[in-house]
Amino acid sequence: MKPSRAEWRKSSYSMANGGACVEVAAAWRKSSHSMGNGGQCVEVAGNIPNVVAVRDSKDPAGPRLTFSRADWGAFTDGVKNGEFGQA
Repeated sequence: MKPSRAEWRKSSYSMANGGACVEVAAAWRKSSHSMGNGGQCVEVAGNIPNVVAVRDSKDPAGPRLTFSRADWGAFTDGVKNGEFGQA
């Protein structure tokens, strides 16, 4: 993972006085199905324990969705099996 692709965030359990600080990095990768023209871009971070995070690459500071690994796996299996219609 390139450091430029990692996003570091301080844990909400870290203290403001600099003690007990923990930072977590999310390594975002763009979906292989995202178009190169800036449209329909989805990024996924799968290196976070117990969850998979998803965001819009056009708005990296915007909202993120998080899914359990089981739910994300069920979703991606459904996409691969055509359960949600044709892409």
